[in-house]
Amino acid sequence: MTTEQDQIPAPDSPAPDSSASDGPAPDSAMTQSSRPAWVTDELIAQWCAWVRRDASRRGPGSAEPVTAVAPFDLAPIAAVPACTPQDVTAAVAGARADQPEWAGTPLRRRADVVLAFHDLLLERQDQVIDLIQWETGKARYHAWQEVAQVAAIARHYARRARHYLAPRPVRGMVPGLTKVKEVRVPKGVVGVISPWNYPLYLGVGDVLPALTAGNAVVSKADSQTALTMLWTRALMAEAGLPDELWQIVTGTGAVVGTALVDAVDFVCFTGSTATGRTVAERAARRLVGASLELGGKNPLIVREDADITAAAAGTVVAAFANTGQMCIHIERVYVHEKIYDAFRTELVRATRALRLGQSYDYSADIGSLTSAAQFDAVEAHVDGAVTEGATVLVGGRARPDIGPLFYEPTVLEGVTPEMAVCDEETFGPVLSLYAYGADSEAVGLANQGTYGLSASIWSNDSREAGRMAVRIRAGSVNINDGAAAAAGSIEAGMGGMGDSGLGRRHGAEGIRKYTESQTVATQRLLPLGPPKPGQSAVERFVRRTNGQLSLLRRLGVR
Repeated sequence: MTTEQDQIPAPDSPAPDSSASDGPAPDSAMTQSSRPAWVTDELIAQWCAWVRRDASRRGPGSAEPVTAVAPFDLAPIAAVPACTPQDVTAAVAGARADQPEWAGTPLRRRADVVLAFHDLLLERQDQVIDLIQWETGKARYHAWQEVAQVAAIARHYARRARHYLAPRPVRGMVPGLTKVKEVRVPKGVVGVISPWNYPLYLGVGDVLPALTAGNAVVSKADSQTALTMLWTRALMAEAGLPDELWQIVTGTGAVVGTALVDAVDFVCFTGSTATGRTVAERAARRLVGASLELGGKNPLIVREDADITAAAAGTVVAAFANTGQMCIHIERVYVHEKIYDAFRTELVRATRALRLGQSYDYSADIGSLTSAAQFDAVEAHVDGAVTEGATVLVGGRARPDIGPLFYEPTVLEGVTPEMAVCDEETFGPVLSLYAYGADSEAVGLANQGTYGLSASIWSNDSREAGRMAVRIRAGSVNINDGAAAAAGSIEAGMGGMGDSGLGRRHGAEGIRKYTESQTVATQRLLPLGPPKPGQSAVERFVRRTNGQLSLLRRLGVR
């Protein structure tokens, strides 16, 4: 179990010294290696075999493998092949060759494969949870949440795809004579580019509806978390998915991601706003659609009538889950001035009680940051804010005594607009606390900036909170929850406004975006237009049709 010494000390206490006898000791299991004991070199080689390579171009000219490091100890994880543009071309060609047969497979059989994957995932979840922790450094509970979310997505689309993709009869041009239906046909080959922070949920959660809709998929795995996706690909093969239908490519975004966007029929991208713009521009030049979930600087509002204890506890979860490395996490908290002091006290208490640790069990509340770059970004935001006059209420320090990339969950006060942490996405365990006077002011503050991904309102008056919610520019607004209520409701769409992206995952749009709408119209008995050529015949047809249009208007026919 994590000890009291693993909790966050008061901000005015000295930083922990890893050499001191009374300091929190790192997990002894991590002093040798953070690699899960069951992971062998042979298994890694089997997983890496799922990386698509162009056999005709292998050899001395191939790119050097990419080796990520484990956040818990900075030890190398595994050398994963670095694909070339030719490898991407081969992957897309292989996927495209087999996609028509998959599209012609009855939907119920495609759904059966997804349900078989669902069952295997739950059965083998400890393996993938270990891999997620090894590659990302997150706490085990947050790794388990990825399993739960992907299982829910698999089950939802396997059961609901028939409804979402069913042919839709529509009124024809001439009712009774023109029979029309709108059908959904697969895009073809979908490219999925996913980030490192949720390698299972964001890496696989978008693949499942694309496959269910009859597409083939080529995924670019993030180099930091490639093993999680490769393990999942092997599991999907065991569930019955043909080999060519889901291809995996690995390597740098500049090389592999660019080649993928240039080759597929639809792009699903999750990542930064800057990269998302580049992806959208490149896809647009080919007139290829793209779904983009990008960054966020998400606000949380605590109204005067809120339950302070519940709101503080919910804020801690929404801000610090996954070590703050999620696009929908809370970074700005606006509290009504009449309860500000009481809320601040409760928030600091709840934050200080969090347990930091690195272990393959559920003893830690918060894990490590995933990369040195992310650690540096968090430290720069906090240190810069403090230098410019902000106050650290709790946290604000690295914890090398626990692990090389651990940083305490941090609450800042006195943040002003000129500070980078005010408007820039931190993507780490840092939130800024502000006071407000009126609800209209809170809504205005929440809408500041260019992002619009997620928001939260805490209030005992759900009706008034609902009125506020529709005035906030965000793809999802949670009432009396930080973020999970909306994100976990798979039947509802999830996505952003403004710089937070385009399109939605989950719900009807989460699968229909991978299809094209096709109208099939059948004309029966009589042809459209004048029955025969000639001026008089055309004039009679026009007069008769005008009369029919007027009649339909009077009858209220749409």
